[in-house]
Amino acid sequence: MELLVGRDPIIPFSRACDVLGIPRGTARRRLAPRRHGPRAPRPRSHRRLSQEERLKVLSTLHSERFEDQTPRQVYAELLDEGEYLASPSTMYRILAEQGETRERRNQRAARSHAVPRLEARAPNEVWTWDISKLATGTPGCS
Repeated sequence: MELLVGRDPIIPFSRACDVLGIPRGTARRRLAPRRHGPRAPRPRSHRRLSQEERLKVLSTLHSERFEDQTPRQVYAELLDEGEYLASPSTMYRILAEQGETRERRNQRAARSHAVPRLEARAPNEVWTWDISKLATGTPGCS
């Protein structure tokens, strides 16, 4: 394959790829016409949980007992009791469909604290419990 203007090749295809820094296979793939149209939607699995089963999983995850636990913890506890609702990944998938895959425990908002800037010019000027933040005159030692 060669780059053409009219019918005469200007530069060999492999040389053009080398100059552009593109692998020849990638260039051929990009220049080739698409052989296939858009992908057909995947059919639903016959093993998919029914709507009632999905609601049962959601109600279990939302119950007061499990409201602050991860689906893996819920799965393990239910298995210990001899009950199987769904796999942990299915529980996560159901929660994701509901937009509930954030951290389930109440969290305090993150705060940024200023790095202490202490500088002692003489002995006994600054007292601190953490001397790793003290500025020194030695390069590489804060």
